[in-house]
Amino acid sequence: MHPVAETAVMPPDVKGRHPDFDSTGPSMESSLPISNKPVHEVIREKLDSIHDDRWEADEENSFFIGDLGEIYRQHLRWQSLLPRIEPFYAVKCNPDPMVVKMLATLGTGFDCASKTEIEQVLNLGVDPSRIIYANPCKQRSFIRYSQKQNVKKMTFDNAEELYKIKALFPDAELVLRILTDDSNSLCQLGLKFGAPLATTGRLLRLARELDLNVIGVSFHVGSGCFDASAFGDAVCRARKVFDEGEELGFNFTLLDVGGGFPGADVQDGITFEKVAAILGPAVDQMFPSNIRVIAEPGRYYVASAFTICAHIIARRTVGRDASELHGESGDEHPEYMYYVNDGMYGSFNCIIFDHQEPVAQVLQKDNVFMAEAEWSMEQDYKCSIWGPTCDSIDCLSKQTSLPQLDVGDWLYWKNMGAYTICAASQFNGFKKSEVHYTNTFI
Repeated sequence: MHPVAETAVMPPDVKGRHPDFDSTGPSMESSLPISNKPVHEVIREKLDSIHDDRWEADEENSFFIGDLGEIYRQHLRWQSLLPRIEPFYAVKCNPDPMVVKMLATLGTGFDCASKTEIEQVLNLGVDPSRIIYANPCKQRSFIRYSQKQNVKKMTFDNAEELYKIKALFPDAELVLRILTDDSNSLCQLGLKFGAPLATTGRLLRLARELDLNVIGVSFHVGSGCFDASAFGDAVCRARKVFDEGEELGFNFTLLDVGGGFPGADVQDGITFEKVAAILGPAVDQMFPSNIRVIAEPGRYYVASAFTICAHIIARRTVGRDASELHGESGDEHPEYMYYVNDGMYGSFNCIIFDHQEPVAQVLQKDNVFMAEAEWSMEQDYKCSIWGPTCDSIDCLSKQTSLPQLDVGDWLYWKNMGAYTICAASQFNGFKKSEVHYTNTFI
């Protein structure tokens, strides 16, 4: 548990089985159960409930455990380290209905990129003022929808977007997204979005000519940023554009510092504490207290809150060549290819889209539950792990080491909450992994 959460109290409407919180939304007729047990105990109960003879119920399908308590701990951590900056959760990172509903209950704002995301948040009763439509290039019908729903805050980074907004939503509250140095991020969003500083003056003058209301500046240092100084540099750039806007007669009131914040799973290198130690003071130094500051954290909230469990559905023994078999080690054990029932086209799309390298751990072997237990005494052997589809790209790990496993055993992967479920498909007819929930904040 994070120190900041040790003495905190879980709000009554997000603990246990509160009827308003357990539902996936107002339209749901029944609530989803939320356990209060540790993640590994919830997993054990799930595995114990599986019966091999009930194959028609798909009981051996892969599944997630979503820890809502971990999300709450992250929220408290944010409030402690960046008290001035209001989090607007990036829905695209993980639109799981329980996650979104919990954060709505906690009073966060929301960064939405489409009509569907805006609709999901509004359906929870969130006030439109708690939403920023943070997509600089928007479909016209989506802008019309935003106008109808009074979702005023939206970003732009080019002249064409200004003309579009003028025609469809002239009363919008616009935020100019500027280009920053995201060269040290896993996903460099500057390749697609952000106005270079050389163009911001021209864009602001056009906004004045069109009589549009620009209220501030936003930036994004890139998803998965691993250079804390990038946040400080971006704040300096935003300050220059604020000054530029003031000279042109604008009264900017909002700074959006975007996303790129590491989650609780990051313990070495750039941690959230290191980012906060740079970002917080930089904002306070360059922006007076009357400027509202928001951010768009996504993976920060959910990366460490989800664990996925997958069943070994097949094993293939692969012979090794003679030079390996008779090497100095004397190891004549073959290698294995393990096939599990979730993969690159499902929850592990993060390997391609988010540049992640999930690490498999043994969950259950020979019907013995091994999560959170000591199994390192068993000898490991070289192996690869593959998803269930008929596509050869569906590889979760080309080479790793695990104890000898067999069909029916289980593996699990921690820190699988960010950019996983959201992009999963049902290619080859394989279902998306369902989510079971617990709340470990006790």
